[in-house]
Amino acid sequence: MVSLPSGSREDVELVRIETDYLSLIIKGKPYHERYEGLMQYRSMDFHDIMQFIATGEGLNEIKVYNINAQKLDDPANLRPIFFENGIYQLIVLPKSGEDLTFFHEHQGIRQAISPVTIGNQKMLMGNLQFQSEVGFTTFEIRSAKKTILSVTMEIFPTKLDYKNDYQKLLNEVNEEIYNLAFHFIRKTYLGAKLKLDGEPSKVEFFRLISHHFDQFLQAITQIERQPHHKLVPIHEKARGDQLRKLDSTGRNYLRKRARLFIEVNNGIPIMNKQFMPTSGLNVKKEMTFDTFENRYVKWMMERLVNRLAGLLDSIRNNKWMQQEADIETISGIENMISLLRYRLRKIFWTNIGKIDRPMLSLVLQMAPGYRDTFQIYLTVSKGLMLHGNIYRMSLKDVATLYEYWTYLKLGQILGHSYTLVSQNVVSVNRNGLYVNLDANKTAKRVYKHPITNEEIILTYQKRESGLPTVSQVPDTVLSIEKKGKYYKFNYIFDAKYRIDYAQEGSYYFRRYDIPGPLEDDINTMHRYRDSIVAVNDGPYERTAFGAYVLFPWHDEVAYQQHYFYKSINKVNIGGLPFLPNATTLVEQFIERLIDKSPEEIQQEGILPIGTVEEWRSKLDDIVLVGLVSTRKDYEQFIREGHYLLPAEKLNKGWQEAKHVALYVKAGLMAENGVLAYGTISTVKPVTINSKDFMQFKVSQWKDLNPIIKPVHYGISNYILTSLNTLKESTELPELFMKSKEETTIWRMLRRVSDQIKLDLDHNELDRATHIREYRIKDIQVKMNIKEREIVFEKNGEETLISVDELERNPSGGFRVLVRLLA
Repeated sequence: MVSLPSGSREDVELVRIETDYLSLIIKGKPYHERYEGLMQYRSMDFHDIMQFIATGEGLNEIKVYNINAQKLDDPANLRPIFFENGIYQLIVLPKSGEDLTFFHEHQGIRQAISPVTIGNQKMLMGNLQFQSEVGFTTFEIRSAKKTILSVTMEIFPTKLDYKNDYQKLLNEVNEEIYNLAFHFIRKTYLGAKLKLDGEPSKVEFFRLISHHFDQFLQAITQIERQPHHKLVPIHEKARGDQLRKLDSTGRNYLRKRARLFIEVNNGIPIMNKQFMPTSGLNVKKEMTFDTFENRYVKWMMERLVNRLAGLLDSIRNNKWMQQEADIETISGIENMISLLRYRLRKIFWTNIGKIDRPMLSLVLQMAPGYRDTFQIYLTVSKGLMLHGNIYRMSLKDVATLYEYWTYLKLGQILGHSYTLVSQNVVSVNRNGLYVNLDANKTAKRVYKHPITNEEIILTYQKRESGLPTVSQVPDTVLSIEKKGKYYKFNYIFDAKYRIDYAQEGSYYFRRYDIPGPLEDDINTMHRYRDSIVAVNDGPYERTAFGAYVLFPWHDEVAYQQHYFYKSINKVNIGGLPFLPNATTLVEQFIERLIDKSPEEIQQEGILPIGTVEEWRSKLDDIVLVGLVSTRKDYEQFIREGHYLLPAEKLNKGWQEAKHVALYVKAGLMAENGVLAYGTISTVKPVTINSKDFMQFKVSQWKDLNPIIKPVHYGISNYILTSLNTLKESTELPELFMKSKEETTIWRMLRRVSDQIKLDLDHNELDRATHIREYRIKDIQVKMNIKEREIVFEKNGEETLISVDELERNPSGGFRVLVRLLA
């Protein structure tokens, strides 16, 4: 174990290179706070090994700083010393007085290093800085347009594990884009509804073919091992006595050659004579590899050779770019041409003919080897234009890559459980496939819940404009539809490539103890949720129910003790670690958001003080649903704006009613059920024909739409229910809900079906005491009130949930229901 002395905090000489022509020095800090703060650098046991390569003329000495020995050493098995966002001073001193120039393919870095004259000494000087950019980078020192030194150094990320997380980020971004593109291509060509016109540019074609070339050759090898074949008829001339069953070709041959027939004793009867041909054509089947599919693959190889040859000519004959021509690029193109021509010279392919007709083949689209060559050729020839530098970044911008990855990974997580309906990440225009994933553009993927049919939308860079203050553009918005609600529940996921390492001794270490998101980023989540509002016939309302920072951290178990993880359950704002090897917390969290009922979500919301009381008073207003026994009574109640109930029928609790609804029993009118309701203005006792009644005066009757149907149940006098239940019910038993668990189960079932049957312990609601069971399709939900248990049953299989568990986690019961329905 190596301790880092305080001196290592200062700039030291990191690289020294001596050649016959120059001296090169790079200075900077040989550490990063990620390693020092987390004490990982001292105990990493060579987990990360840095690559450093220098080539050129007259090399005498190459020394690189060794963090173990704390001195310059030979560049072998060295720990990382170059990091993203680090600043490194470069000095190049010529030994021959010759003017030197600095070259890097990135213009910003190229311009950062410039000639400086101090006295009689000329040198190159400047700062190398790689902002959120990692991977290999190469710069050159040139003299008279000739490269005399080339240096390749490896830049390490500070917030990711380079060998694990970073490489997986790249692979998963590319894989998800390719999957979307191939899915689109498959639909396009099988459906034959769309024709892609145009070709990619030469630069784009080179990027594409470079990326896919090895995969293309592997597919060709697989075809050569297991080629598609067919049996073809071969006709051979034979003596007449050797002829077997003739096909149409053999019969036509004899019809046109009557001279071949001679008279015999035992032959074919013709005009009272016997004839036999002296010769004819026999048919046999032979296997051949000269099929349309193999011809198409050969044609694709020849087309790629021609395209590569044209690209090579363009590079060699461009006089303006000749001095900048990359020898490695030219060599790579020549090598690809050589490998393809070598394949075409094989006996297998020389025996394959030319393609003679266009057609579609299931072999090309489905068979191993053929499918891969077909898809790669389509991608390369039509052009997969990946905007935002997803496809290839010479200097990898990790912050942008992480932002792209979070959106695509969230979509991939949703795709595992929900059906993708539409997406505009990959679309099509005249020039080919177009990938719409850019910091200045909106991309959207729409899913459907396979059971509830609720819509789930994942939007990238969703611009929220028309707000009372300023527009907001969060990275990713997850919008979830809940059945029975006219609005969607929005959740914000914002990718932040930043970490508070909670370094020992700092204020953040004393408060949080373990790494997590930055406080500034949490404040941004508060801003998003509070500023994204909408107006709906009244005051502004928040449309975002939660906002969460996604940050690059790997230890999901330890993070669950972090302050900003626990805050999610309290105020729906916090942070979640998210990396290719750390997706469990995010996956579970998204599943819970989708499974939760709208009532659960509303209960978790943070509302202005006093809102809860007002909300409860309105939604839990008591409604008295009273029986109307005659048509005459109904017409009178509607006309005079009141309802009469015999005083002797009143039981405890009726005084709490703020609304009254009219239940018309069957046989009185064309329609029966609960038809109308109104708000009670006054209540007073009245005497009619020496009988005492309670009169409920109603300011205005409102028709119920839809009417609440009886469905084999009735009301003998009256029942009490809530205004919210009255508005959401379609069948009379639904008004019965007397307990919280009965209401929770009913709302859960309503999310997946409108055909719910209830079994009460009495046919009249005001005499029933509880619900015995619910029935939906082939599932029974039994309410064991005494045991405080709820049993989900299907085909004899039972799943038991306690009432306490249901109250604590209603979405867990919903997941049980979804599993039974799947």
